[in-house]
Amino acid sequence: MTAPIRVVIADDQPLLCASFATLIDSAPDLHVVGRAGTGHEAIERTRATGADVVLMDIRMPGLDGLAATRRITADADLAAVKVLILTTFEIDEYVFEALRSGASGFLGKSAEPGDLIDAIRIVHRGDALLSPAATRSLISRYLARPDHGLDTSPGRLEVLTEREREILTLVGAGLGNDDIARHLTVSPHTVKTHVNRTMTKLGAHERAQLVVIAYETGLVRPGRP
Repeated sequence: MTAPIRVVIADDQPLLCASFATLIDSAPDLHVVGRAGTGHEAIERTRATGADVVLMDIRMPGLDGLAATRRITADADLAAVKVLILTTFEIDEYVFEALRSGASGFLGKSAEPGDLIDAIRIVHRGDALLSPAATRSLISRYLARPDHGLDTSPGRLEVLTEREREILTLVGAGLGNDDIARHLTVSPHTVKTHVNRTMTKLGAHERAQLVVIAYETGLVRPGRP
């Protein structure tokens, strides 16, 4: 029997945290192994429990969820941990930075219960949880700011082969490996290999970071439907 996915919930609202825990534990393949009310506690619980997925609220006292995400994704001992950002608003001003920092995706707290369960499963298996429409809107806002401080130079992509650039474009457009495989008439395994190589070359920790890079460098345009 496959071991359940171990989940840590980081949210400073006890009632909301308890509600998430009850929902998650109702799924046979998920199990809440820890709760945290601050970023520091989230890191400690993640390390102590061997969590697979962390549901991370951004606004918490002390060390916030953004800083906690950075520390988790930068820690070699926690390399396998996936961070799913929970936000009150689907387009949150801090979500973009969380994705750049290595979070696997984001989900609004108003999402349906089934969507939360599915989201945990999706990020656990290594896929990015990103709504294409939400991502376009989010990144468009940042690229429109003169002080965004992002590296938008296409020169960042010179390390990629032509095929890797093509796949990065499709990843940025929101396609999964199976969809990309059908589009390019190759196997999903081949796509996964190219995606992994692209992540390594660009220093990306998560697939979500590839999406951000695709927008930053102009491979995918925010205003494009």
